[in-house]
Amino acid sequence: MSVVASHISVEPGSEAFPLLTPAQIERMRPHGKLRQVEAGEVLFEAGESNVPVYVILSGGLEIIQPNPKGERALVRHVPGSITGEFYIISGQRALLRGQVTVSGEFLQIAPAELRALVAKDAELGDILMKAYILRRMLLISEEASNVLVLGSLNCANTLRLRNFLGRNGYPYKFIDLETDVRSQSILDQFHVKVEEVPVVICNARSVLRNPSIRELADCLGLNVSIDESQVRDLIVVGAGPSGLAAGVYAASEGLNVLVVEAASPGGQAGSSSRIENYLGFPMGISGQELAGRALAQAQKFGANMMVARTAVRLQCDRRPYQVILDEGTPLPTRCIVLAAGAQYNKPPIPKLAQFEGNGVYYGATAMESQLCAGEDVVVVGGGNSAGQAAVFLSGKARKVYMLVRSDKLADTMSRYLIWRIEENPAIELHYNTEIAGVDGNGHLEQISWRDDDCGQVVRHDIRHLFVMTGASPRTGWLEGCLALDSKGFVLTGHDLDRAVLEERAWPLSRPPHLLETSLPGVFAVGDIRSGNVKRVASAVGEGSIAIHLVHQVLAEM
Repeated sequence: MSVVASHISVEPGSEAFPLLTPAQIERMRPHGKLRQVEAGEVLFEAGESNVPVYVILSGGLEIIQPNPKGERALVRHVPGSITGEFYIISGQRALLRGQVTVSGEFLQIAPAELRALVAKDAELGDILMKAYILRRMLLISEEASNVLVLGSLNCANTLRLRNFLGRNGYPYKFIDLETDVRSQSILDQFHVKVEEVPVVICNARSVLRNPSIRELADCLGLNVSIDESQVRDLIVVGAGPSGLAAGVYAASEGLNVLVVEAASPGGQAGSSSRIENYLGFPMGISGQELAGRALAQAQKFGANMMVARTAVRLQCDRRPYQVILDEGTPLPTRCIVLAAGAQYNKPPIPKLAQFEGNGVYYGATAMESQLCAGEDVVVVGGGNSAGQAAVFLSGKARKVYMLVRSDKLADTMSRYLIWRIEENPAIELHYNTEIAGVDGNGHLEQISWRDDDCGQVVRHDIRHLFVMTGASPRTGWLEGCLALDSKGFVLTGHDLDRAVLEERAWPLSRPPHLLETSLPGVFAVGDIRSGNVKRVASAVGEGSIAIHLVHQVLAEM
């Protein structure tokens, strides 16, 4: 294969590619071993797991991106620099190849040793965490990775895969089969038929034809470092703000913690385009960015993250408890924090489901906004998520129709959002209005809505509908183990009265802790909890408080 000279434009000594001082290298020496390397030697390949990092003492190394049409040289490491990017912290597989360009001497450090060093040495920890996060951001912006996605902007399954990769912070190259002249030759090279798209190519060799999210996660090795048989101090189910907060505090306080997420970190907040009322971010922050930072923080302290795995059952009749995954794998644990959140309710509208991903969306991120630039869109809902979506989309779309079923915006909507919606000329607000029908051929083409004041139904040629109406808890898998309220949310703390505790045979002399469920050592936080406060700050607070209570339960055992 040919090598294309296309280095990322960063200078050695920058924050992304720092040059370590002799004193800093000396502190790293006890954690590694010296290795003599020869020019042309390949030290690691894309897709390999448990790849060491290398401090360049003398000589040089180049980072290369393999792809179906050749190879792309990205970065040259010089003496004083260190290899790796965020996969070192997350424990996942390498994305690129490392090849020696100039013979010399390298200091080789195992990933576990480097993670321990990051946790113990504040100066080196700050330098390396910042460098690895910035390198991951560079790879995302440069579309430099071991993953190639071939699909269509108008394909629901393509959007599904791209959303998963994007929200997990995984860099990839996307080729639109409808516009890219190279697409057919790549399909021919891998013997892919048009009806098999979208296609994902991993490490320039593994071909996935319209894969499930779990198949994609397995190909990328996102869970490769996780020991499923280990009895842990804590399993956190769900990686929204509350679950990520629990993971950060549990890991930083020395607990052996695993966070299990069915899709992508961030939960409903992760799909928010901009959160402006979260403490410490006066200019606002996207839900995806907030989730990414929290995930990096949790993994820095040693939390394990399992993605694309769904908890389907809780074995609660004996301890350690077991969280049973969708493929039947049991995960044993002493304590559990339930942070699985809630999901948007889907209105009972005929044909709605057939347009999901093809004009009907349940989140408004940058990816969805690209699909509707310059077009009219409809946002359904009166809460904060709907308000944030309407304001965000108004900067991309030609016009935003916001449909609210009641005669006012939700009492829980932030005042700043109400002002922006009411004063924005690109947003047309309709109260007492509901969706009456949707239609189209393959992709959504028409939306009808009913004005309940006059009963009139109007039809519009609009291709994009964002649905953010109410939420139901993800608690079906917990029935029989925990006490739930009438709407299916988990009862905790003071909401568990004596009658409920007697019915559930509460076995302890003490009452349940503040966020503890009817099962000792099992806690519920965030949107899954009965009486929850629908704010990111509240969810984060509950996640951190739960860990304080987990320590108390573990001390009882």
